[in-house]
Amino acid sequence: MQPFTTHTGIAVPFLKDDVNTDHIAPVQAMRALKPDYKALLFMRARQRDDGSEDPDFVLNQPQFRTPGMLVAGNNFGAGSSREAAVWGMLANNIRVIVALSFADIYRENCLQNGLLPVVLPPQDAQAFAERVVAVNGSAPFTVDLVTRRISGPGGPDIVFDISAADRMRLLEGLDDIGLTLKHRDEIANWEHRMAADQPWLQTAADSRA
Repeated sequence: MQPFTTHTGIAVPFLKDDVNTDHIAPVQAMRALKPDYKALLFMRARQRDDGSEDPDFVLNQPQFRTPGMLVAGNNFGAGSSREAAVWGMLANNIRVIVALSFADIYRENCLQNGLLPVVLPPQDAQAFAERVVAVNGSAPFTVDLVTRRISGPGGPDIVFDISAADRMRLLEGLDDIGLTLKHRDEIANWEHRMAADQPWLQTAADSRA
């Protein structure tokens, strides 16, 4: 997983509540042998009924075709768990989602894949959303995880909160396996102790065979 320190990009105003994972990554498109995760993102919303591109959908608008972050409402990523709903973001260079709140499973999937989920309190979220709408893709914003700041046009830097554990795993690029391997010496020492203290466990036959 790629470590996250800073990310600069165009902020896309997607100011909706209760956006679910099937909206983000439609299950029908996921069934392809080799899904195109870039095209997968919001696939149904991007298209009209006849399959043509919907020019009114925000990510189809010229100024938002190369996004860097998404600005959303409450309960973003609700619904079933599917990592494709995060992979689609990353495939489109969206490494930050700023929202009022996230569905728990989706937030965890973001952290597992190096995508930074930022939750702002309502007052800051409203001010930031207004800045993003006013800029309308004409200039980028920067999110700095080291200083925990969002900077960009239209106003002062915004400081955001994130737990020390989540910040560390993103800065170091660690998923759950990576976090476990940080303790490889302790694990190896425990295994050596168990081998010495309970050697019969090392030669026990598997009764299920």
